Amino acid sequence: MEHRRLGSSGLKISEIILGNWITHGSQIDDDTAISCVHAALDAGITTFDTADVYAATAAESVLGKALRNQRREGVEIATKVYWPTGPGPNDRGLSRKHIRESIHGSLRRLNTDYVDLYQAHRFDHETPLEETLHALHDLVVEGKVNYLGFSEWRAEEITAALEIIQRDHLTSFVSSQPQYSMLWRVIEAEVLPLCQANGIGQIVWSPIAQGVLTGKYLPGQPVPAGSRASGGEGAGFISRFMTDEVLNAVQQLKPIAAQANITLAQLAIAWTLNRPGISAAIIGASRPEQVSENVVAAGVTLAPEIIDAIDAALGSIVVTDSALTSSPNPRP
Repeated sequence: MEHRRLGSSGLKISEIILGNWITHGSQIDDDTAISCVHAALDAGITTFDTADVYAATAAESVLGKALRNQRREGVEIATKVYWPTGPGPNDRGLSRKHIRESIHGSLRRLNTDYVDLYQAHRFDHETPLEETLHALHDLVVEGKVNYLGFSEWRAEEITAALEIIQRDHLTSFVSSQPQYSMLWRVIEAEVLPLCQANGIGQIVWSPIAQGVLTGKYLPGQPVPAGSRASGGEGAGFISRFMTDEVLNAVQQLKPIAAQANITLAQLAIAWTLNRPGISAAIIGASRPEQVSENVVAAGVTLAPEIIDAIDAALGSIVVTDSALTSSPNPRP
């Protein structure tokens, strides 16, 4: 497993991160989830991503249990704040009140005194940006958070934040967590170059498009029982890729993966890690074996002819503009 600097910061993270959206506290039992975390540790993964909203806070608790006997200095824990975690009007968003209450809850569930990376899970249009940025900065000053990031912010939102951070001498962001894969390249137009210019690294989620880029979904065939496409959280997101046009194109990637001597899922992860500005890719796992299979993508360098073949196979089905889809925005 290779480690990379997160943006221009001094923090090094494993280039493959284990995330626990949908799985921990929800899709799989705790024992299996803990086994997946231990498989990740055995494979050299040291960075783990979660959020307070995952499984209604249960995912953080499971991760805290799984890492309980690990040397705290040897792992990097990332979590997030924004989505509702309770019924009250202040149990959501990026107000100072919710941020402070959320970090205390996350620290308790994760069984730690601090988190390495605290991320604004979405942009809050109802809270003054200055309030959010000052509240996050205070957590760094207090030692509860080491680094700051955001997830799924637009270029204009990032720019507005950076201007306030510079003006008020606040702790700046070091990471962005966007959706990014061979099929979904929306960040390449504006977000990625803006972040590169400001020392913000990308921790990308869904590098295998919720399983579509494993090739297991076949055109004209029913989806496998128990898969993410069969229902539940995440099904709304994956539905945008469940067309025969997309699935046929994905099947054309199989011989390309074989040429590179890796699986299709490994090819998809390696592709993201070979793109400029990418610090790490998040994988999920419902079985320890999936972790062992996917970490093979770490350190894989794809030849230019492989990259060209991927682009030729996918052609016009690649999404490069978020305005092209009206599908719901999930929350990994």
